[in-house]
Amino acid sequence: MKRNAAAVWQGGLKDGSGTISSESGVIANAQYSFGTRFEQGTGTNPEELLAAAHAGCYSMALSLVLGESQITPERIDTTATVTIEPSDDGFTITAVHLDVHARVPGVDREVFETAANNAKAGCPVSKLFNAEITLDAHLEA
Repeated sequence: MKRNAAAVWQGGLKDGSGTISSESGVIANAQYSFGTRFEQGTGTNPEELLAAAHAGCYSMALSLVLGESQITPERIDTTATVTIEPSDDGFTITAVHLDVHARVPGVDREVFETAANNAKAGCPVSKLFNAEITLDAHLEA
């Protein structure tokens, strides 16, 4: 299985701009620029897209891990925060923080926390990052 997306960039780093599109068409010509990546400009940026990918992947991974124990979650709500910092060779993604709130009827807190940590380790996008990945897992009533 392969998935793809494409980016087009025109101009210099600070005065240029580009668009990002996905194979499915869900993301179509989304604008990005220096301002959207390193300032507060309107548009997207690679780190935001990585955060979305990680949040989606993690939520599915947690559902899988719970399902392996015959537990079906009612709702999993995950926010991923990607940290990018200057480094000696440009910029580096140094950390990702996952904040998950889940409604899982009948599950015990210890079982949930174990599943949450196993999902973090097993999520394919987690495996992609060379960064510290932290997790806050909240079980809602």
